[in-house]
Order: sequence, then structure tokens, then C-alpha cells
Amino acid sequence: MIDNDKTHFDAIVIGTGFAGIYMLHKLRNELGLKVRAFDKASGVGGTWYWNKYPGARADTESFVYRYSFDKETSEGWDWRNRYVDQPEMLGYLQAVVDRHGLAKDIQLKTGIDSAVFDEIHHIWTLTTSTGELFTARYLVNAVGVLSKIVIPQIPGRDKFQGQIVHTGAWPADLSLEGKRVGVIGTGSTGVQFICAASKLALHLTVFQRSAQFCVPAGSRQVSEAYVAEYKNNFEQIWDGIRNSRIACGFEESGVSAMSVSEEERQKVFEHHWEIGNGFRFMFGTFSDIAVDPAANQAASDFIRAKIRQIVKDPETARKLCPTDLYAKRPVCTNDYYETYNLPNVSLVSLPENPIKELTANGVLTEDGVEHKLDLLVFATGFETVEGSYNQMEIRGRGGETLQHHWKDAPSSYLGVATAGFPNMFMVLGPNSAFSNLPPSIESQVEWIGELIGWAEGESTPVIETTREAEEAWTATCKEIAAYTLFPKVKSWIFGENIDGRSSRVLFYFGGLAGYRAKLREVADADYEGFILHSDPSSMVA
Repeated sequence: MIDNDKTHFDAIVIGTGFAGIYMLHKLRNELGLKVRAFDKASGVGGTWYWNKYPGARADTESFVYRYSFDKETSEGWDWRNRYVDQPEMLGYLQAVVDRHGLAKDIQLKTGIDSAVFDEIHHIWTLTTSTGELFTARYLVNAVGVLSKIVIPQIPGRDKFQGQIVHTGAWPADLSLEGKRVGVIGTGSTGVQFICAASKLALHLTVFQRSAQFCVPAGSRQVSEAYVAEYKNNFEQIWDGIRNSRIACGFEESGVSAMSVSEEERQKVFEHHWEIGNGFRFMFGTFSDIAVDPAANQAASDFIRAKIRQIVKDPETARKLCPTDLYAKRPVCTNDYYETYNLPNVSLVSLPENPIKELTANGVLTEDGVEHKLDLLVFATGFETVEGSYNQMEIRGRGGETLQHHWKDAPSSYLGVATAGFPNMFMVLGPNSAFSNLPPSIESQVEWIGELIGWAEGESTPVIETTREAEEAWTATCKEIAAYTLFPKVKSWIFGENIDGRSSRVLFYFGGLAGYRAKLREVADADYEGFILHSDPSSMVA
């Protein structure tokens, strides 16, 4: 056994975003283990460290986009902004780190190149980007669902004399003032950036790959009375969040869209349009927008009517109207469609007029127009779930790599473990709950902590899920996804934003309450689906 105080740990955590910070706290401060967390960034925060683009903010409301375990830090924070922007969120996460004394066990500017499981000593050996070696009994990956950026291959990139950036790796000193800016991508990040950039850039050209259903975000601040009520009912509110479907803090509708009159449907849609928030509009209006084609059509028609009402130029409005189902991850920002009425904003619909190549001066489209740019911004998203894992060499039993294990598609048991990789856990691994991320992260961190704590009490050095359990959970997730309309639209939540990649189920669409119930069921059955054994030689690969 390796026994070095400086390089051997009970547990190693990779990543210091929402998941990694809480996992470090859980294992070190609550379980009393010796833990080290690593991050390639020069600061904590995960996605909130890297995504510094203009307009960056959460689009889930601030009172549910935080930790519930740390009420004290929340109590001292000014949560008057309805949506937390990037600097504020980064400051909050740093405050949590400071309050719990976590910084001394975080090693920044250090990526992990490889992690290899030793079947004799049942430990993990990790090699860092700086060439250091560390060992641990437990390995927890908190690398994030959306971390590995994706930049499409466009001919002529070497010709372009301007600057190219991705929103997920935004330089801190980059200004848009007085520049001709182009942006590709109209997802959650894209719509935020477009609205912010339109107010800064000399000219903004939006290269739209697919039209976006976007609803308003609503009011920018909440009242002092609202904050006071939240603080006074903190536990009750969070209990409701954990026992909801998408954990966004509003009452999810139990009424089907077609069960009411057309007049009533329009009133409900209008009411939620005025309140704002994408998740509220999809799940707070009616219960079946994500599963019933007729309900989905009604919501889609309402938003398309809003687009045509808001956008002054009919041709621009036509290009902005989606023709797909309303079944991507819901997004929101204020004044998105209004932005296209500004004289310094233009729209290029790439399905109708594709990019031919980049030139020295900008973007050349198939119609022969050269769109002159100083800066081209890719708001083109991430390699969902598996991207961060593909940046590391992870080897489990028999030297099998995680990439080989996931050669057909990423899979897991409960989103937290995968067969053949003992003592390795994942926060937000493949087929975790599709919901607001912080409550989902807390659910998994707490459950992983309970499992490790139980194993430690039983003097069990090896914890491993079975292939049968992993396959059964994967089948369950596929079955639930097929019940929804989400797979019928090409999107990143099924990994289809990667060129040449087939659709794969990456989330559990049964809701956070259902997911938490499953976690409790497994724990109550003595962690059914896991083998916990004191003799590693008897483990089944």
C-alpha cells in the first residue's frame, strides 16, 4: 500500500464547481476523511469560473440556484436579483469555500490526465497535468455536465484575421465596444449573449443554426418581502423543491392543456409569459407540454404568435419562428426577440443560407455575401456529460478505459457509478435527473456520502455497481425519455450537437422527486445493485 501523507488520500475529488465544493465538504468536514480536490482552473466555481461572457447569468431563479445545505451563507447574501449573474454566483461559491475552510484542500491550476485503478491494493492512482502522482481509495468525478466546449469545424478558420472565442472560455479582458461581432448559436448562452452584445457592439450578426423558443425572464429583482418570506420558510420551501419534478421552486401544473378551453389556455400562457422564466412556461402552465403533441402545439403556436407580434420585419420574424416541437431545454431572457428590431442587429438563417467559409475579413455565406467581422463568437455549447471524461484516461478493472466502456453511449447506475470502476463515483454522471442542477447535485452528493460512510463503518474497501444494475437503469432512462417529446428534437440534451454522433439518452426524465425516491429505495435495500466487499479478489468484473 502507498502511504504518503502528502500524496495519499482517502478520497480525491475532480472539479470545484457546485458539485466538487459540496463533495469536498461532505467527505472532509462531515465524514472526517482526508480529501484533496483538484481543478484545472485558477479559481473555484466550475462553469461559473469559465463562462464570463457578456450577459452570463443563471436562468433558474436565484432562490433555488444555490445550496440548501448551507443556510448560513445564504442568509448573509443579497438575493434581491431574481437571476444571479456570473460575478455574483462566483462570489457566492467562493464564500461557501471560505466559510467551510475548504481552500487548503483544493489544488488549482492542476488538471487530471489519468486515473488508474489498482486491483491489488484497491486504490486509484492519478497523474496530474503537472506530472504529480496522487493516490486515493475513493475517486469522485465532479467534472460537470457542460464543461468541454464544442467548436464546429468551419472551412477557412486559419484565414480569418479577427478574433475567435467560445463563450465557455471567455477572456476576461475582451471588450465588444465598437466591434463588428458575429455569433453562432442561439441556446441558453446564445440568447443571453445576443441581448447583451446588441447593446455593446457596433454591429451584431446572428448566425442562427436553429430557431429558438425563448420566453421572457421576467422581473429583474424580487421584493424585500419576497426574500423575507423565503428565509422564514426556508426548510418548507426546500422540501417542496426536492419533492418536485424539475426543482425550480414554482408550483408545477397538474392540469392538461387540452382539458381547458382555448380561451383559458391563452389566459394561462399569457399569465406565465408575463411572469417570465422558461421552465415555468414549459412546466408551470400545463402538465403535458413535454409529453402531449397537442399541448406542445398549443404552447408553440402561442410563442410563435408572440414572435410575429414583437418582431417588426415579417421576414425576420419568419426566420425566428421555430418549426420543430417545443422540446429543447427551455430558455429565457428579456427582450430577445425585441433585439432583432435594433438597427445594428442582423439575422442570418443558416439552414436557408449556410456558411461557406471564413475569410480574412469575416464569414462568407452561400448567397455570396461576406459578413465583415472583427470578432466571431461561438455560443455552440458543450459535449454534454461525457466530454470532460473524454479528456482524461480513466482505467478500471482489467485496464478497461471508461471510453471503451462507454463506446456505444455513456451509461451508469443511478448517474453515480459505472460497472468495472470500483470506488469511483460521479456527480451528475450519465442518466442523472433532468432538473435544476443544484438540488440534483445535493441529492447525489448526500447519497454518495451516505454510501461511503456506510462502507467505512462496515470496513468495506471496495464498492462497485453491477453491470446488471447499470443496464437496468439505462433501460429505465430510455423508456422514460421515449415517453416524452424531448427525443423528437435534435438537441444537446441527447448529445446530438456533436457532428456525427447518434442520439443517446443522457438524463433521467422522471423528475427529481422520482429520482430521489429511487435513491432512497436502493439505500433502504442495503444498496441494491452494488457489491460491497472486504475482499477485492472476489469482485465480479
